[in-house]
Amino acid sequence: MVSRARRIVEAGIPVMGHIGLTPQSATMLGGFKTQGKTAEAARQLVVDAHALEDAGCMSLVLEAIPAPVAARITAEVAILTIGIGAGPDCDGQVLVYHDLLGLTEGHLPRFVKRYANLSREIRDALEAYAAEVRSGAFPGEEHTYAMSEEELEAFTAGLDQAVRPG
Repeated sequence: MVSRARRIVEAGIPVMGHIGLTPQSATMLGGFKTQGKTAEAARQLVVDAHALEDAGCMSLVLEAIPAPVAARITAEVAILTIGIGAGPDCDGQVLVYHDLLGLTEGHLPRFVKRYANLSREIRDALEAYAAEVRSGAFPGEEHTYAMSEEELEAFTAGLDQAVRPG
């Protein structure tokens, strides 16, 4: 992970490192579980954070790690830390907007706080739209564009001649 980050940085591309729970590697980490819960695992996260900083990362995402571990990493590295389930002591916070807005259903990680529950409203709106399209209620006259009778007649006559010449 560190060697890849270093190569990307050397190519002139800014890199945001990511430690703790990395969803793309969750199956290798035992699933979507908190990382760094043992002293040894927590120390390794600190080592990894320093290694990514030394590789040239511009910042670090700290995901699903105990708050005291994230606080220690934030205090020790000179680059910004962005927490997602890593407590209040990171330099910034992030949530996946699908979770924040309640667009997804089912199990959510402990660190997710919902600020809305839009999934039901969206489903209701889509079902109402589909029903109105099927029944012919949408689009109504107020949702269409008209043209004058004279222009409609000229259009129709011109089209009939253009499509069926002679």
